[in-house]
Amino acid sequence: MAVLNDAAHVKVVGLPRALLYYRYSTLWETFFRSLGLQVVVSDPTDRAILQAGEEVSSDESCLASKVFMGAVANLIGRCDAVFIPSYASASPRVGFCTKYQSAPDMAANTFRDKNLPVISLLVEHLDNEREVEDAYVDLGKRLGFSTKEAKRAYKAARKAQKATDELWAKNQETALKDIKRLRHNTGDAPITILVVAHPYIGHDPFMADPVLDALKEAGAIVLFADETDKAHAFKKSFEFTTTMPWVINRELIGSILSLQDKIDGIVLISAFPCGPDSMTDDAIMRCIEGTPILNLLIDAQNGTAGIQTRVESFMDILQFHKKGGYLHE
Repeated sequence: MAVLNDAAHVKVVGLPRALLYYRYSTLWETFFRSLGLQVVVSDPTDRAILQAGEEVSSDESCLASKVFMGAVANLIGRCDAVFIPSYASASPRVGFCTKYQSAPDMAANTFRDKNLPVISLLVEHLDNEREVEDAYVDLGKRLGFSTKEAKRAYKAARKAQKATDELWAKNQETALKDIKRLRHNTGDAPITILVVAHPYIGHDPFMADPVLDALKEAGAIVLFADETDKAHAFKKSFEFTTTMPWVINRELIGSILSLQDKIDGIVLISAFPCGPDSMTDDAIMRCIEGTPILNLLIDAQNGTAGIQTRVESFMDILQFHKKGGYLHE
């Protein structure tokens, strides 16, 4: 099996519920549906999907990549082709981890004996909107549609994704205003936690829920760093570093800088063994001052008791400091 060039026969497109799906799901689903194609999304991540991914992945692959491979396997027999784009790292400061670039070929070769064709596109420079549009238009043409139809579908998709991003940012701003109002009116408010994680972790219930549930059970209000206005967060990140090459990590750092004075604590969640996060999280732990940080690394192990205990201890510390900590009399 190889990545398809002629895909005019494809009527049902499969989307793995993993990696960049959590960033671009609205864009992708709107694009294909605007062309009149049916979209099937892999089942939500569970232990079976992770195990399926582990069976076909190398031991060195990160947890997120193993989940991705399991999601691809979950689509076998359910679609005419699976859509796996290649987002490269050609633009300085606006790049992606290499797993995003290699994903189409990795899936195509891993499942070469299965009846699961792959359709893809290449985006080398995310900051070049014309190049991004051309990539999607070219895909539309390979699917058998005219240039006009493909352009119309991409414009609708881009508009829908922008509306989704703006809604997330607006909801976060509203939540922050409500917290500020509550503190002003009552002099108190629940502990506010900023969860800093790639979208494929923070919004995947299988990976994130043990952490999120523990936070909410302790009474915390949870905000997500990836829901901060992306353009603002990206720009803000340059106050922290001018050299970081990964756009998503930049946005997460920019969110921390933007919201630091509005939150009580930060919870970093990374999937073992993520290279970009290992560097970024270390820099955050060393350089972000004045806000307590809990750094969590999740892997394929079954147990969550350790994570829950650490979250509960972190919340106890935040409550203690809120009451005055060691200086309280």
